[in-house]
Amino acid sequence: MGIQRDRVKFNVGGRIFETTSTTLANAGRNSMFGAMFDGDWNFQSETENSGGTGTEYFIDRNPDCFSVLLDLLRTQELHLPPNIPEKLLYREASFYGLLDHVRSAKWGQFNGNRLRLSRSVAGQAPGDGTAIRAGPDGGCCVAHGSMVHVYDWMLEEHPPISLDFQRVNDVGWVDSENVVISVCERLGRGNGGMGLFSSSSGELRHRFQVNHDNQIKSFTAGALSFSQDYKIFSSCRGRSNEYGIGVWDQVSGKQVDFFYEPPGWSLGDADKLQWLNGNNCLLVATLFPRKDNCYISLVDFRERKMVWNWSDISAAITVDEKRVRDAIAMEESNSVCVVNEFEDLGFIDLRVNGGSVRWSSRSRLMKGKMPDEPCYPKLALHEGQLFSSMNDCISVFCAPDWVLTSRLRRSYGGSICDFSIGGDRLFALHSEENVFDIWETPPPPII
Repeated sequence: MGIQRDRVKFNVGGRIFETTSTTLANAGRNSMFGAMFDGDWNFQSETENSGGTGTEYFIDRNPDCFSVLLDLLRTQELHLPPNIPEKLLYREASFYGLLDHVRSAKWGQFNGNRLRLSRSVAGQAPGDGTAIRAGPDGGCCVAHGSMVHVYDWMLEEHPPISLDFQRVNDVGWVDSENVVISVCERLGRGNGGMGLFSSSSGELRHRFQVNHDNQIKSFTAGALSFSQDYKIFSSCRGRSNEYGIGVWDQVSGKQVDFFYEPPGWSLGDADKLQWLNGNNCLLVATLFPRKDNCYISLVDFRERKMVWNWSDISAAITVDEKRVRDAIAMEESNSVCVVNEFEDLGFIDLRVNGGSVRWSSRSRLMKGKMPDEPCYPKLALHEGQLFSSMNDCISVFCAPDWVLTSRLRRSYGGSICDFSIGGDRLFALHSEENVFDIWETPPPPII
């Protein structure tokens, strides 16, 4: 890399700034400053740049923000003076292509044991939130009844997405610009199913369809999941025999497969789908209380069969085992982790079909009054850390023995009905006030 230590002068809105090409190179190739270097990272002289007059480059932008951003490139630290609004800095950072640098300086790489509550956002209506989903760039979306509220990484709300009084079952981010929403079918209307929407405008871009016996069918779409080879999976319930898992191509939007629910099993009512990259299979979990029994399986679409399954129908039944509330596959340990309503974690061996649950009981040692309307616990797995919500807190467990290492708790808003991790943030949605919290890892100190 041929970066030279040339001194570079800028005139920004009438103020003169002087820096070096080494500092500007910290902005990266995809920034406005990156365009000032050639392919070998040599700084191009002013004779090669139409914006230069002598050794001075004029930029007609806000000089106060430029000073903050230039200091960020020098030190990798963000110091915002009180006279500069955050929105103004974000706008200027977007112009220079430095938004990722600002984000990295505001919060660090995700670590469940170092999370701090950054802020809370009040919802548009009290109670009964359906789901919260973290976006890839630090934003999120919240499903509430027939509405989906979308927030960017600055937590500014975009135009809400209204589903015409159809209850939303799940939401998933395709990328930072698009979300997929699954909804219930409305009898007599011939609609329901899934749609691809713009996260910024709320515009419907594509409607996904189920083809059964060469006919387009209306259906209820449930849990969603996405694979690395651009496939979208959804649990599906139709009025005929369209119970199972539908598969669509993310690029074309066309249905490419449908795995029908076998007799005596449950797929179309699934609460959770999880694509497993290592096994190239889909975890499908239908849980209590949606069904009287719990059904967890791995579906291999190449072999078109369930390659692993567990149910409490054939298991050695205990009261707790009948009340599995969530499940998540952990490929590195060849197991599925489940949780019951007491936040007891259980583990099922993926190498044994229909094996028993090995329960690990910690929460009975917990003290404190149960809330009047507790929410079912939820699980998430992120980079070797396991997260489990219970009442108004989220517990963090670390591999390999899944030892409880920390808890995230706040009191306002009631129990946590859902949470999600993405964009180096954890979002927790509360049930009573429809408030969601944003947890971030503080950036590491600069040594």
